[in-house]
Amino acid sequence: MITAGLALGLIPLTAPTAFAAPEIFPLQDVRAGQRGVGRTVFAGSRVEEFQVEILGVLHNLGPRESIILARLSGGPLATTGVMQGMSGSPVYIGGKLLGAVALSFPQSKEAIAGIRPIEDMLRVPPQPPQNIASATPSSRSLAARSLTARAFTAGDSKLVEIATPVSFLGFTPATLDHFAPQLRQMGLDPRQGVSGGGTIPDRLGDPKQLEPGSMISVQLISGDMSVGADGTITAIDGDRVYAFGHRFLSEGSTDLPFARAEVVALLPSLSSSFKISSAREWMGTITSDRDVAVAGLTGRRASLIPIEIRVGSITYRMNMIQDRVMTPLLMQMAVFSSIDATERSVGAQTYSIRGQLDFDGGRVPIDDVYSGDVGAAIIASAGIASPIAYALQSGFDALKLKSVTLNVTAVERRSQQQVVDMIAPRTVRPGEEVELTVVLGAQNGQETSRRVKYRVPTGAQIGPLNFTIADATSTNVMEFQAAVGTPQRSPRQVLSLLSGLRSNTKAYVRVWRAEPSYTVEGRDIPDPPPSLALLLTRAQVGFVNTMNTRGAKVAEIEVPGAAGFVVTGTKTIQVEVKE
Repeated sequence: MITAGLALGLIPLTAPTAFAAPEIFPLQDVRAGQRGVGRTVFAGSRVEEFQVEILGVLHNLGPRESIILARLSGGPLATTGVMQGMSGSPVYIGGKLLGAVALSFPQSKEAIAGIRPIEDMLRVPPQPPQNIASATPSSRSLAARSLTARAFTAGDSKLVEIATPVSFLGFTPATLDHFAPQLRQMGLDPRQGVSGGGTIPDRLGDPKQLEPGSMISVQLISGDMSVGADGTITAIDGDRVYAFGHRFLSEGSTDLPFARAEVVALLPSLSSSFKISSAREWMGTITSDRDVAVAGLTGRRASLIPIEIRVGSITYRMNMIQDRVMTPLLMQMAVFSSIDATERSVGAQTYSIRGQLDFDGGRVPIDDVYSGDVGAAIIASAGIASPIAYALQSGFDALKLKSVTLNVTAVERRSQQQVVDMIAPRTVRPGEEVELTVVLGAQNGQETSRRVKYRVPTGAQIGPLNFTIADATSTNVMEFQAAVGTPQRSPRQVLSLLSGLRSNTKAYVRVWRAEPSYTVEGRDIPDPPPSLALLLTRAQVGFVNTMNTRGAKVAEIEVPGAAGFVVTGTKTIQVEVKE
C-alpha cells in the first residue's frame, strides 16, 4: 500500500522496472508558487515530463473534496492545453506524489488543470469484484447512469472532470449518431476512428512495461468492433494500479479489462484537444471505479462475453464486458451497426433474427422478425438488448451472460400484417365452443382469415367474457408489467419468462374477465375465492405476490400469421356467457 513513510524519490524515465509505492506529498503542505513535474505520454509509449506550477487549493469544492489548481507547461501543452487522455497523469513535488491531473476549464486559453490529491485516490481499494451481477444496482445505474461530467464553479468558469475519450472502431457513423446522446449523458465523449483497435493478442503482457504516466485503454469491446476509453496511470504499487483521477462509469466494483496503449498523434482543438491512441496488449483488470479514481490489478483477466453476429455472408466476432447497464447498450450498438454496415438503412426492410443468449443458468432462444420503412434496425437491436437487460438487472449471479450468437437475414421489402378484425358469436353457454375468426390484412390490401376455437369451461361464471387479439409486442409488454411488480425468485423463473416471450410473427388471443387477479411466484391466479383474495391483498406487495389491474387472464390462444411477416395491431370483443 502507498504510504507517506516510504522515502522514495522519482523513478528515472529509463527502462521499465517493477514499481513500488512512492512517498506522497500531503495536501496540507501544498502552497501557491510551489513547482513540480508531471508525467504523461505525448508520443508512442515514452513517458515524458511537463512542468507544473501550483496556483492554490480549492478547499471543499465538493463534499469533503478539495482540488489543487495548477498551471501546466512544457512539451506540446502550449498548443493543446489540457488534453483528453491526460486524466490520471501523475504530478510530483520534490519527488513526492501529489496527485493526478483530473479536471480542466473547457476552452481555456491556458493549460490550467485541477489535480486530484493522491490521498483521495488511495481510498479506492483495487479489490477483485465479488458477485457483481448479484449486487444491488444503484439508482444511478438503473437510470441509464445519467453521469454528465461533474462541474465545480470557479468564478465565471467551471472546472470539470476531463471527459473520457471513448474510441469506437468498426462501427458505422449512423451508430454513433444515434447513440452518442446516451453516451454523453454518461460522461463519455464518443469518437470514431481516432485510435487503432482490432483484435488485441489474447495474452497478458509484462506489467513491467507500465509505469506512472503510461497510457492505458479500458476496453469495453474488442475484436471486429472495439470500444476503448483512454486514460493515464497515476501510481503503481506492486500489482495495484491507480488511474484517471476521476470516475469512468461510476460502476463501483467492476471487472473491466485494460490494455497498454501507445499515442499515435495529438489533435489540438479549440474545444477539447485529445490524444489519438492504439491499444497494444492486455495488462490486467479495472476492479474498482469510484468518483475519485479507477483502480485495478495487473496480471488478472476480466470475464468477457464472446459475441458472434452473422449478417448475410459476413460474420462479426468480438468480446464484450459483463455489466448490467453497459452490456445491453453495447449489445444494441453492435447489432445495429452490424445491420447498418451490411444492409441498406433507408427504405422498406425486414430482418429475421435467430440465435441464442447463453447464461450461466440456462439458454434463451431468439427467433423474431422486424419490419418497417424507417428504423427497423433500431427496433431489431432493441429487441435483442431488452431480454439481456432484464436478465442482468434481475440480481442473480447465475445469470451472467456467457455468449451471444445471432444470425440476421434481411429482405428488402416491408413484410407486415395488420389485425383488421375479429369476429365471434355474441353469446355462448358454459361447455360450448366459441369460434373466433381473425382477419389479418397485408399492405397490398389482401386479407387472410384465421379461425381458432375456445371452449368455455363447464360451470363457467355467467357474464361478459373478453377476447383481445394483440401482436407479440403488446402481449409481451403486458407480461413484463406484471413481472416488474413481482420480484423473480430464481434464475430459472427469469429464464422461463424470457424464453416464453412471444414471436412477433404471430398474434395472440387473450381470454380474460374484468375482475382482479393475483400473481404468486410468477403464476396468475384469476378470480380467487374471497377468503384467499383477502389474504393476498393483505400480503406484502413486492414480496411474493401482487394484484394485477389488467384483468384476470383465463386463457391464451396463438394465431399464426403468414411466414416471415410481422403481425401488428390489437382488437377486443366481448362475448356474453349465458345459462
